Amino acid sequence: MAPKSPKQKSPGGRKKAKHSKNKPTLPVREEAEPMNMESMGHPEIYPLLLTTKTQEIFNCQIDEDITDEQPYILIKKEAIFADFENRGAISDFHPVKKIIQEYPGDELLVIYDKDFKYGLNFYLIGTEEGKENYLNAPQVPEEQEEYKEHIPEDLFVYKPPISKPWVSLGSEKEIEEESVKESTKQITYMISRQRSEFGAPIHFSDQNASSVKDAYTECTAYPDKNFTLKQLEKDVGMQAVPKVKDTSTQTRWPYPKNATTQYYPREFSDGEKETLGQSKSLIDFLNNASISVEIALQQNEIMNTFVNDWRCLAEDEGTFEDKTDTHLREYQSFTDLHSLTEKMVTCVSWHPTIYGLMAVSLAVRLSFEDRVHFSGKLLLQPSLILFWSFSDPIHPQLMLESPDDIFCFQFCPSNPNIIAGGCINGQIVMWDITAYADRIENIKTGGSGSKKVTLKPMFLLEPESNKEAMYIRHCAVSSIESGHKKVITDIHWLSDTFEIDRLGSVFENRSGLCCQLVTCSADCTICFWDIRPQKALTSQPTEKKKEESIEIPFDVPSTFLHLDLSWKPLSKVRLSKGETSLDHCPTKISLSEDHLLYRTQDKVLSQSKAIKAEEINPYQNLEGGLVNHLKPIEDFCTKFFVGTEEGEVIYTDWKVERDPETGRFMTKKPANLYTVHDGAVHTVQRSPFYKDIILTIGGWNMAIWKEGVMTGPLLQSSCAPKRYTSGHWSLTRPGVFYIGREDGNIDIWDLLEKTHEPAQSQNICVSMITYIKPRTFSAKQQFIAIADYYGTLYILEIPWTLSHPSTNEVSSINHYFEREVKHLEYVEQRRKIREQEKKEIELEMEKKKVIAYQKSKEQLETELKMDYESYLELEKTVLISLGLITASETTS
Repeated sequence: MAPKSPKQKSPGGRKKAKHSKNKPTLPVREEAEPMNMESMGHPEIYPLLLTTKTQEIFNCQIDEDITDEQPYILIKKEAIFADFENRGAISDFHPVKKIIQEYPGDELLVIYDKDFKYGLNFYLIGTEEGKENYLNAPQVPEEQEEYKEHIPEDLFVYKPPISKPWVSLGSEKEIEEESVKESTKQITYMISRQRSEFGAPIHFSDQNASSVKDAYTECTAYPDKNFTLKQLEKDVGMQAVPKVKDTSTQTRWPYPKNATTQYYPREFSDGEKETLGQSKSLIDFLNNASISVEIALQQNEIMNTFVNDWRCLAEDEGTFEDKTDTHLREYQSFTDLHSLTEKMVTCVSWHPTIYGLMAVSLAVRLSFEDRVHFSGKLLLQPSLILFWSFSDPIHPQLMLESPDDIFCFQFCPSNPNIIAGGCINGQIVMWDITAYADRIENIKTGGSGSKKVTLKPMFLLEPESNKEAMYIRHCAVSSIESGHKKVITDIHWLSDTFEIDRLGSVFENRSGLCCQLVTCSADCTICFWDIRPQKALTSQPTEKKKEESIEIPFDVPSTFLHLDLSWKPLSKVRLSKGETSLDHCPTKISLSEDHLLYRTQDKVLSQSKAIKAEEINPYQNLEGGLVNHLKPIEDFCTKFFVGTEEGEVIYTDWKVERDPETGRFMTKKPANLYTVHDGAVHTVQRSPFYKDIILTIGGWNMAIWKEGVMTGPLLQSSCAPKRYTSGHWSLTRPGVFYIGREDGNIDIWDLLEKTHEPAQSQNICVSMITYIKPRTFSAKQQFIAIADYYGTLYILEIPWTLSHPSTNEVSSINHYFEREVKHLEYVEQRRKIREQEKKEIELEMEKKKVIAYQKSKEQLETELKMDYESYLELEKTVLISLGLITASETTS
């Protein structure tokens, strides 16, 4: 059957819109080559995008004029030319104007592309042959189609492939890129010499290169752009190995639960009631106590006698802002505008004594392979620690130079002018900025946090000299052969109350100065360092001669000259995995005395120490470490927490013990190991309020631990939507801590409000947060420094609700931790009970099996007798069936 003729609709009868005389001229599109589907094998198809207005003009509206039964329309060329005259280049048919003009027929076929097969909502058939093939498509009878379905594939005749013209899809470009071509130009050298100089004798002599001008020429390496190779393709193989992992979760039981119970009241009997009613003592007691009870009830109705009015009054008086504001407000931001390379912030530390001054370490954002590739360029660029001040957000106040990028550093608690840092190459760097203490102390703070009268700032006295970059060289670097082999990930000063020896034993510190450091690195070691000169193994005169022969630069202090390039660790601790020869890779550590450092940050104590250091610097005349016999400290906790790259939290000891088999001194095996985090641990920090509470953050979750509780963490969060990258406790609220994420958001946890999720989240930047460091300057002003992956440091002001603790918050959080400890003990007891019950059930099952097989002697004899009788019966039946005996013989 021939298909029905399509309905022809023409917009010729529609009225033309009136155009005003002052109609603005529209921009004319440049006539480009119309897009067709030749690459898909249909050169006669041209996609079109028809807007709603065009569909109304040509009566081809979708779901009204165009349906699934008739998804096409025939449009006359005259109507399209009229549209060109009315709308010009704005017409939706303008891209195929050339095709329409060259079309031989009078009507063009426009088809609705419902599935967007060719990219737009309609497409035009550009040839008469294509239009006829679409409108008069041959129909196959249904019987023939069913017959084709049942025909086996073997009956089809093979048709050999026919060669077709080559259609370029861009593969020749890939082949050309993969082909090896000679890119370097051939170099031709021509060496000439005068003929008179041939065969002449040559005399060589020595010459001092420094005495003659231009006699010494250094040929330094430089990158040549003509010989740089760009990696276009890289084949990488990967094999996924399944791992078995045991996980556990902790159910939180303090949530409310609906429960009912039923009981019967205990009532006196009739005899007891009569006896009590006639009791004189009871009647006298009720008469005497009723007056006091009535007075107490009246007082409770009038007012609450247990409220401390003075405390409530002081709490309301101490604030002038909205208590409901819980968002961090940006105060200032810092970025190094003079850096030529892209760097990220690796560590941030506030100055212990000066308001509004902080130090920031920067590192190049490169992978290990890129660092090796660009090692020549990186050596020419300085690695710095920048000192930023609130008074100048553009120019750093000081710049500390280091041999390589610094990934962690810390101010000395005893003297803030002494700074120690850890490099990416495994070296420890020491700085002494005592000579520049006046410069940074006299800087204008630029804020209202400090009420003391400061001196006139130096940039007003000497504006030109103050804006110059103040580079400070390091005064000591550790030995690269004897120290760490990889990047140093964490560094801590030991407290000034104790010191340790090579075996890890703890002694009292008589000097009252922080003289020892502890570092951890990715080379699976934890090292203890002593900045004091060690005992000399050789005679003193030879050492003096060596020191005299060393020329000290004028801008480098001689505080730690005895350590430069010869500083070795006092002791090393390796975290062994036990059965295997591998070691754990530590990333962060937390000692038991870290909570004491929060107290040393007190402003008054720090300023008093700084004044003493200005008069007589005690670090200039350090005595040898452990020279005299010191008194050992008994009952000192030498265990500490360690976070690893594998997400493990280890509780181990730094003391060294003698191996009974080999006789060597070896570190103890870890006391406890927990696999809680699903990524590298980057935060291991003790609470400033509880010395036995530790916060660990790594991967996509965080955990809170209590030292001494070995069953597991007190609190473990679920997986966050984004990976955690940094974290820090609040310095004023015991139940608040901040966690930075890789998407630039910061999660604020408040354990008084929620324990299963963050109390709030706030966006700080667009890149990954690399470090968080809060600081308290006064009761009304607290800041938090947040650094990101792009090298920007944000200073935000902490609101009142996050900086001021509520009433009895310390005891409330302590009770919460105690409840979680009891919960863990309960879970552990239930686990032991379940294991014991399981063992008892297994023993009962085994006993039942044994009892089933243990039978008495009489039962065995009867069973054997029955088996023998059954055997005789079987024998008789077999003999009868064979005809050897008869049935009568068997009965007899």
